[in-house]
Amino acid sequence: MDNTILFPQPITPTKRPEPAAPQGSKQVGGNTPFARTLDQKLTGQPVKLSQHAQDRLKSRGITLTDADMQQLAGAVDSVAQKGGKESLVMMGDAALVVSVKNRTVVTAMDRQGMKGNVFTNIDSAIVL
Repeated sequence: MDNTILFPQPITPTKRPEPAAPQGSKQVGGNTPFARTLDQKLTGQPVKLSQHAQDRLKSRGITLTDADMQQLAGAVDSVAQKGGKESLVMMGDAALVVSVKNRTVVTAMDRQGMKGNVFTNIDSAIVL
């Protein structure tokens, strides 16, 4: 019989590699040169109205002047800098849901339509 005493080494956890991002995924708010250049190019671009938003504006009697559209573009720029993707923009008596990435107004409603309404799929809001 062997009278040797064995002292096992403590188990040290191995460092697991960070899981790779799925192919095709994007880093939001990236700080890469490409992301910075893209943000600079998108800033100051006009905001478009989707067909749905145009229909809603017309049916609810909401008119947006050129000054309103410029103010809206500035608001979208502000939200984009903060990392917002879908934003609720409150302008006077109108509420606009805007896709910040596409710089497009998705839908619009007037003050009457806002009462009791729940806004979903937004991550930011701005009051002008």
